[in-house]
Amino acid sequence: MFSAAFADRLARYAAAFARLHLEETGRPPVACPVNEISFLAWAGGDMARMNPGARGRGPDLKRQLARAAISATHAVREAAPGARVLAIDPVIHVAPRPGRDPGSAAAYTEAQFQAWDMLAGRLEPGLGGGPGLLDVVGVNYYWDNQWEHGGGPLPFSDPRRRPLRELLAGVHARYGRPVFIAETSIEGDARAPWLRHVGGEVRGAIRAGVPVEGVCLYPVLSHPGWDDDRYCPNGLLEMEPHHRGRRPVHAPLAAELRLQRRLLAIPVVGRGGKTPGGGG
Repeated sequence: MFSAAFADRLARYAAAFARLHLEETGRPPVACPVNEISFLAWAGGDMARMNPGARGRGPDLKRQLARAAISATHAVREAAPGARVLAIDPVIHVAPRPGRDPGSAAAYTEAQFQAWDMLAGRLEPGLGGGPGLLDVVGVNYYWDNQWEHGGGPLPFSDPRRRPLRELLAGVHARYGRPVFIAETSIEGDARAPWLRHVGGEVRGAIRAGVPVEGVCLYPVLSHPGWDDDRYCPNGLLEMEPHHRGRRPVHAPLAAELRLQRRLLAIPVVGRGGKTPGGGG
């Protein structure tokens, strides 16, 4: 992943996918060349929690992933003109500890924009980024995306938490591009209330003029934990073997999903790019 050839290899792969999608569907794809550049740089470049398993190389990996995403974006657009390209990363807010200098927390919060800034050519312009490369900005948002600097997640009652609608507005104001929620979920019985909260914040952002183009519920299927085998009940469907091979629907979340679809008027795309029941 750190090799000089990585960006070229990814670009060739992305172009091949774009051509295949165009041939199979007759439409250019919606593609995310590199998902979560900032998170991967931290988890894989600083914490050795995932590939490439490095420590102390987060900035190097972030630049490498941004370079690869830039090359792949050009390749996708050349292979399938009209393709939409997504740039997805977590959106966060880090609050300072009471009585501490707020500068460190503010700097950590600001760092969330580095990968997007690289793609837009504002940071590390030698990577080849530019304003036209940032198309649609996706933000991943979970309950613990807001925390105290050097501490744990901020409780929902903590006045230092910022409304999601403000975070969305900040991303849009910075780049002038449409945004969407690329991932969101929570575990257990809080699933439906969480989606209700996110839907309300998205509607608030839209009313304020932020072009929010959609919400992606992730994951659909509950799963074992990333770091262990702990069952994470955070999906629309539960998973085996906890339910004897069945995948029962979490009914409260299903009901809330139907409601939020109506309130947000965002269609769910099915097979062949068609919405269930008809329209495209």
